[in-house]
Amino acid sequence: MRLRSWRLTPLLIVLTFALVVQVQAFEQYPDAFEPTTQGQAADVSKEQQAIPETFPRHGHNSAGDGKGALDVQEALSILRKLEKPRKRPIRSVKPSGVTGTAVYYAKEAFYLLFMNGPPQEQPLVVQPSAQKLSPPLSKAVKLLERAAEERNPDAIHLLAEMNFYGNYTHPRNFAEAFRRFNDLANLTGNSSAQYMIGFMYGTGIGDAVERDQAKALLYHTFAALGGDVRSEMTVAFRHHAGIGTPRNCEEAAFYYKRVADKGIQYSRNGPPGGQALVREAYSLADVDGGVYGEGASVSSSGVNAIRGGPNSDTHAAFEDVLEYLDLMSRKGDLKATFSLGRLHYEGSRVLNRNLRKAKAYFMVVAKRYWARDGRIIAGNTSDIEKIAAKAAGYLGRMYFRGEGVDQNFEKARIWFKRGIANGDPLCQYSMGLMYLRGLGVPKDVIKASDYFREAADQDFASAQVRLGVLFLDQGDLQTAIRYFELATRHGHIEAYYHLAEMSNQGVGMGRSCGTATTYYKIVAEKAEPIHSPFLEANLAYDDGDKELALIDFMMAAEQGYEVSQANAAYLLDGEKSRISLDRLLPWSKETPSLLRNAALALVYWTRSAKQKNIDSMVKMGDYYLGGFGTDVDTEKAATCYQSAAETHQSALALWNLGWMHENGIGIEQDYHLAKRFYDQALEINSQEAYLPVTLSLLKLRARSFWNTITNGRINSIRSEPEPKKEWSFSEWIHNFIEDEHPYYHDADDDLTDPQIHDPMPGGDDFYDEIDEGVIESLVILVLAAALAFLVYYRQVRQQNHRRTVEQQGNAGRGPAPAAQQGQQQVPGEQADGGFFPPPVDPNFNQWVAGGVGH
Repeated sequence: MRLRSWRLTPLLIVLTFALVVQVQAFEQYPDAFEPTTQGQAADVSKEQQAIPETFPRHGHNSAGDGKGALDVQEALSILRKLEKPRKRPIRSVKPSGVTGTAVYYAKEAFYLLFMNGPPQEQPLVVQPSAQKLSPPLSKAVKLLERAAEERNPDAIHLLAEMNFYGNYTHPRNFAEAFRRFNDLANLTGNSSAQYMIGFMYGTGIGDAVERDQAKALLYHTFAALGGDVRSEMTVAFRHHAGIGTPRNCEEAAFYYKRVADKGIQYSRNGPPGGQALVREAYSLADVDGGVYGEGASVSSSGVNAIRGGPNSDTHAAFEDVLEYLDLMSRKGDLKATFSLGRLHYEGSRVLNRNLRKAKAYFMVVAKRYWARDGRIIAGNTSDIEKIAAKAAGYLGRMYFRGEGVDQNFEKARIWFKRGIANGDPLCQYSMGLMYLRGLGVPKDVIKASDYFREAADQDFASAQVRLGVLFLDQGDLQTAIRYFELATRHGHIEAYYHLAEMSNQGVGMGRSCGTATTYYKIVAEKAEPIHSPFLEANLAYDDGDKELALIDFMMAAEQGYEVSQANAAYLLDGEKSRISLDRLLPWSKETPSLLRNAALALVYWTRSAKQKNIDSMVKMGDYYLGGFGTDVDTEKAATCYQSAAETHQSALALWNLGWMHENGIGIEQDYHLAKRFYDQALEINSQEAYLPVTLSLLKLRARSFWNTITNGRINSIRSEPEPKKEWSFSEWIHNFIEDEHPYYHDADDDLTDPQIHDPMPGGDDFYDEIDEGVIESLVILVLAAALAFLVYYRQVRQQNHRRTVEQQGNAGRGPAPAAQQGQQQVPGEQADGGFFPPPVDPNFNQWVAGGVGH
């Protein structure tokens, strides 16, 4: 019995641990286990509630009238029970403390080991009979098929979307989806069906139809004229980029304006101040360090690299930053408390919006500065004053817009007044908006403009836009344009819209179709919620459904979003790494066929590159160089690398050009040019590119040396000589005469320049500035003196030698005559009293030649 009980101990431990994990999850996130209550509904912002259902994924809510309506209604009642509600996943925040941290990591390990099985591959195109459906789903499909035979449009639309998206666990069948969408478009002219047909012709997804850009543009145009905003975006981008049709600026401006008008209308609706347009689009590759990984991609290398010291939080995870801010907030740091409130108020991709927490953090800051009766608490510093004013602005905004609290203009005005007293621009703008529209205060445009001006002077974008609109209404076009342009620096959507309208109509500036189209495109792309499925794509990607994520990213890519074009290409890219560790994993599976389309990946790399994505441009070169999705074309590859290298941002593009010059692939083989490109790659990215460039240069120098000693025909590495012009004799004489002597001119300039400051007047600095010409003159004088000394020394030796010879001759002839005995002869003197031999003397020639005595 004891042995059996010990065998069951591991199982009991696992079950106990699972129970603890569930209890911890329930304590941290009780909302995930209970239905939404009225209090929780207050946390959902009105902006999110107002987002229209632009792309229905699960059919219609009503079956309509006509034949088959009862069958459709019965099928919908069955399908609603099978539908899995999808919402943004709740992101856990790592708790603080030893116990909390241990439980957190234990829970993550438990999920990884016991609840994270390998995903099952879903077939791309499956016939309905090939995969057995569940009994409820099978019954619903039969009901819809019977209604579709009676030409019921709702039934046809439901069947088409079920086959396309895989709704209600139905297997995807793109060929069947295309047939159903085509039947619906021919039956009723449904713009949504026309959009889907155009999308499938434009992408050839699932090989349901062959790609045909002309047909794609045709169906998208029909859908756009029918009011489908997704097709309006697609047609505008195709005319703007020239896809399937010649580029046409007027057509692009026309369709972009239609989308921009709807986007501005959506932005202005809702609470005071308009909808909060949350950007859901982000680059998948940037999360992994870029297309080529950390340090090799433009987004994570060179000037874009994230640098930080050992004590910096540059590389810290968001959860760690949040935990640190929470720790500092508990210690009484008001800056950290305000930062936590702002993070929970605005939300982000990794942190869901929580208005109740945001309000609690803002109130903590406000209570440290104001008493309950509004009196300022004594002893506060100027830093606390600024932070309290910002917190008052957000509290007033929440009451003003009814975010997380009941809308109350009076409380909003109180908080705005407190913030205005400390000069907060958000409070100034919001108070101006209250006076402009008469919300809780009497309507007064003059007071509103005064508040807007004070906030605009502090570079508050929304106030600059409101002030620009007021000047525009008064006819002061140039001042209005100036304020709109100031607001565009912060990416304000209305500022771009007003500039687009003025540029398109030629009001206050010359009419420019290109400028208007660019501004309309920016406005249309900022209005993501009305036409782009980024939220659905992100949810699918987070859930691991890359096929559905690819479909949604492709839809946004067809609308012209560069980030989505790069995302779709990144998911389709099969050349991320030549050495993959996925094959070594026991549960690894083959990539689904929908994600294996190199030709389509090249299309999206190309479109992304045309919108100034440097990494996408380099990827284009890789595809042409390796023949992925196209024929091998080394010249096009070199052109892509050259275009990317001209921006001086991609060290990888420069390295690739060096490699191609080194091996003569696509361009002329030239070792000297290869070295030049390698050196430029190292200049752009001196840290990450150091090792590969150094190894490449070592190999290149070895090959160049061998080419030199074997007299090869390849241009070897050589030193760069300075260019020197060959002068003729007449040019040399002319330049010598016209040459200005810098020493004397500089000396004159020093004497006449009043700005020269002598650090030590009367010192020895003058001798430190002696020109090289003076030094050369001194050397010449020393050499001349040495030569004169040598000549003198030689002459003295000659005289001494003659004296010695004469004394020896006199001693051999005897005493001198008496007449001469009384006269003393000077050494070297001649008989006639002279020192130089007469011309008739045989020694005269030796004396002239300096050879006397030798």
